[in-house]
Amino acid sequence: MKLSSNKYYQTWFKNPWTYVTGAILLSIFQLVTIATTDGAWGVTGPFAVWGAWVVQAFGGSVDHWYFFSTESGRAALDRTFLTDPASVRNLGVIIGALLATLLASQFKFKKIKNLRQVGAAVFGGLLMGYGSRIAFGCNIGALYSGISNLSVSGWVFALFMFAGAFVGSKLLVKYFMQ
Repeated sequence: MKLSSNKYYQTWFKNPWTYVTGAILLSIFQLVTIATTDGAWGVTGPFAVWGAWVVQAFGGSVDHWYFFSTESGRAALDRTFLTDPASVRNLGVIIGALLATLLASQFKFKKIKNLRQVGAAVFGGLLMGYGSRIAFGCNIGALYSGISNLSVSGWVFALFMFAGAFVGSKLLVKYFMQ
């Protein structure tokens, strides 16, 4: 019997999970994260630390950067990749997403239709990265962790995230999907 025809393989890896299943799993992961790391789940914070480590590896100094002039920022720089819980978690998310895609037989390279799509992707990625740093988090850290910690800022983030997604999708269709 082929693995792809196994009903358990189909249920767990091939077929999409329901939103309720996803919400329950995210909630469990959030509780485990808080219990094991004494902090909320965040994704973009470690990227700043990774960037600082690269700058330091090439002889640069990040002492004058605001985040790294704080106690928590200096503590983040003192850890290594494998002793930083957020970095290990991010690596797990990246590897998990790749494995899920591979197990569902959904990995594929897509043909680039035109350079405008590349420009839109790069510009959108830069805007999202910049926005996540000035908002002190992405949809996980600022939205999901904010709301689950009963913070009003999570709801404010949600409002503006959905407004930005609406405007962004309209611009994408009008200027880049032709």
